[in-house]
Amino acid sequence: MQLRNLAIIAHVDHGKTTLVDELLKQSGAVRQNQAVDERAMDSGDLERERGITILAKCTSVEWNGVRLNIVDTPGHADFGGEVERILSMVDGVVLLVDAAEGPMPQTKFVTMKALALGLRPILLVNKVDKPDSRPDWVVDQVFDLFVALGASDEQLDFPILYASAKQGWAADDLDAPRETMEPLFSKVVDHVPAPEADPDGPFTMLATTLETDPFLGRILTGRIYAGRVKVNDTVKAIGRDGATIEQVRLTKLLSFRGLKREPIDSAEAGDVIAVAGLQTATVADTICAPSVSAPLESRPISPPTMSMTVAVNDGPLAGRNGGDKLTGRMIGDRLLREAEGNVAIKITESADKDAFEVAGRGELQLGVLLETMRREGFELTVGPPRVLFKEGEGGQRLEPMEEVQVDVDDDYSGVVVEKLAQRKAEMKDMRPSGGGKTRIVFDMPSRGLIGYQSEFLGDTRGTGILSRMFTGYGPYKGPMPGRRAGALISGEQGKAVAYALFNLEERGPIFIEAGDEVYQGMIIGEHNKGQDLEVNPLKGKQLTNFRASGKDEAVKLTTPRKMTLEQAIAYIEEDERVEVSPNVIRLRKAILDPHERKRDSRKRAALEEGAA
Repeated sequence: MQLRNLAIIAHVDHGKTTLVDELLKQSGAVRQNQAVDERAMDSGDLERERGITILAKCTSVEWNGVRLNIVDTPGHADFGGEVERILSMVDGVVLLVDAAEGPMPQTKFVTMKALALGLRPILLVNKVDKPDSRPDWVVDQVFDLFVALGASDEQLDFPILYASAKQGWAADDLDAPRETMEPLFSKVVDHVPAPEADPDGPFTMLATTLETDPFLGRILTGRIYAGRVKVNDTVKAIGRDGATIEQVRLTKLLSFRGLKREPIDSAEAGDVIAVAGLQTATVADTICAPSVSAPLESRPISPPTMSMTVAVNDGPLAGRNGGDKLTGRMIGDRLLREAEGNVAIKITESADKDAFEVAGRGELQLGVLLETMRREGFELTVGPPRVLFKEGEGGQRLEPMEEVQVDVDDDYSGVVVEKLAQRKAEMKDMRPSGGGKTRIVFDMPSRGLIGYQSEFLGDTRGTGILSRMFTGYGPYKGPMPGRRAGALISGEQGKAVAYALFNLEERGPIFIEAGDEVYQGMIIGEHNKGQDLEVNPLKGKQLTNFRASGKDEAVKLTTPRKMTLEQAIAYIEEDERVEVSPNVIRLRKAILDPHERKRDSRKRAALEEGAA
């Protein structure tokens, strides 16, 4: 059977997963009466909740005797490690772009990788049925983007399709009949080349994704570059340095059929398959016949740009909030397991006991990892994210830089420019994008974006869109203002009292509710002034013989400010921590005892003065 391997790349929320749903239905991979969840490829709970693709997934459909192996790739740059690996498996890409928004920075990131590999994209302008669509403008923007990215003449001659994935149709022209996805299927078969492979050579396959199965063990997915393989064949795994890692017998071969992974007896060059039976081999290793000695070239993965400290929960309430995985050994094993399958994450042991340094691409990627662990029953203490600096020529300090694209209503452009300027952003471009909106492009340090997302949504009343893309390392931009407000810190342990919280509200926003458990050193709110303030949230109303005991108890509290895990991580300062557990997310000081905290702060001040 003929094969076509392609990836669908798009920005977050441009309709990529919905498009794959339609391709599955219209190709017959899913029966008309079969019960299938909406956004079937977003199989994880977090993916469904957030509406994003986090892990790359493979599927396949058959169309007129041709099997199309389709990869649904992440759209967020924080999961770029997934994208870079997946592109090595495919021979073509469908670039999906929203008919109103046009190409966004994440689109630019993945497209740049695809063009560099020589892949020829098919442009699919989605959501052309929406009233604010402007497909001609989008096509011009994509062409300009390709030119800016150094596309070849062949890549610039890209076919264009218009579609509504939600309505289930694609068309070669805006005036063509809007019926089915048949034009897209046909264009893929005609435009994407068949995989180049050596069917007669020794079996060679590059592992690109790794997962574990309770019955089959480690499962490696990748593309076969040469030869054939059968179940029970003896194969070996070669590392990137050419050293043999292990030699085993393959216990299972799996191929993607619709939404299922079905066992097969054999596979041939060009196909995308999954294999089981290997104990040690991992992502980027070459799985091959025993006679092969040279590994396949694997794509370099961009290095992590941000890290944070993850440690055991050593707070007074540890183990009382639904967690059952509390020890440093359990946390370390889980983090190492994550790093094994996700090459964009690096784990190192910290100098502190039971603590680990977790490095990744950005706040979102690290936040998703911690949220996943929280749901698995882990309790953790997490430090603030910090960027990873490098040393350049002549000892110059370099820091990660990002291109930031902001789409805001015209009324809010001034406040966004002002706030980002404070965070060392340099404006590159500012132009009206139609519909009363302005598009602004900045170059700025990655650390300037830590904690800015929630502030941005507040400044733009939830209407702004901020996209970012890592562009490389640049000269250090100097110190940056941190959080201006101090913290309200509990000086007692027990259950918070409504009367005490009511009196504390004038000091600043409160993070907890009456009846919540608090302890010494826990952050219960934000102090309006710049310094920290220790308070007593357990203090009740003093009663006398002249006042009925029920009088004045019915105080009305302002709704507390509840933070998500990512907001909490972005909020904390260097001397603060986030306590993560399955049921509760708390903020606290790294040192709980107030006297020790003062001694530590004096010591740090003396060290800074000496360094100056």
